[in-house]
Amino acid sequence: MKNQYGTNWQTIILGILAALVLFLGLDSYVIINPGEAGVLSILGKATDGALLEGIHVKPPFISKADVYDVTVQKFEVPAQSSTKDLQELSARFAINFRLDPTQVVEIRRKQGTLENLVSKIIAPQTQESFKIAAALRTVEEAITKRNQLKEDFDFALGQRLEKYGIIVLDTSVVDLAFSPEFARAVEEKQIAEQRAQRAVYIAQEAEQEAQADINRAQGKAEAQRLLAETLKAQGGQLVLQKEAIEAWRNGGAQMPKVLVMGGEKNNMPPFLFNLNNLQDEVGK
Repeated sequence: MKNQYGTNWQTIILGILAALVLFLGLDSYVIINPGEAGVLSILGKATDGALLEGIHVKPPFISKADVYDVTVQKFEVPAQSSTKDLQELSARFAINFRLDPTQVVEIRRKQGTLENLVSKIIAPQTQESFKIAAALRTVEEAITKRNQLKEDFDFALGQRLEKYGIIVLDTSVVDLAFSPEFARAVEEKQIAEQRAQRAVYIAQEAEQEAQADINRAQGKAEAQRLLAETLKAQGGQLVLQKEAIEAWRNGGAQMPKVLVMGGEKNNMPPFLFNLNNLQDEVGK
């Protein structure tokens, strides 16, 4: 019995020792996967040098490894600012960034978690960078030259976040809005421009009509001048007779009841021709 109890105790002790050794072995190293970086803290104090991908030995029980994701992160951050002409301008930026793996120790010491980094560093620096970019131009230029606004914003934000171990990869303007007052001003300006364009069109149309009237009047005067010269020339009477006959044929004039032909100038006695008799004869 004694030997049996002694054997059981030895088995239990060996099992505890084996479990302790296994636990110590598992807690004495940390594995950092690709896309991660770690910070080793011993007795609550962060040690220098980031833990990059691979396996790393650490003191068991008294140490802890904080692992950070250093792949590309994306956050949308709102921002507001006043433009060069003192107009309110608001925007929303989508920021793609990643943490510098070699700077995660400083990030751990000064900011702690990624959430703190976004709320305490990225959000306020985005606001300040947007103020710098917006103040360089008017609100109309901010809208019409949106790419230049983004370039100025990217440059300012990249410089500000670099010292915090944050690498800005890309930004995009998700939304850009201006004040209701400016929206009304833009609408009124468009209406005024449309009215001005309409007035110009009406003036041009009136000018064209006036020129057309002048051209018609000049043409009519020239036609009358030519007609007068024709009548004064030899054979003018024949032209009048021809015009009268054509007008009568077309229904635009009535033939006289009596036509007098001949006279003193051509040394012939006047001849009276009754056109009513001619029309009666034609009617029969």
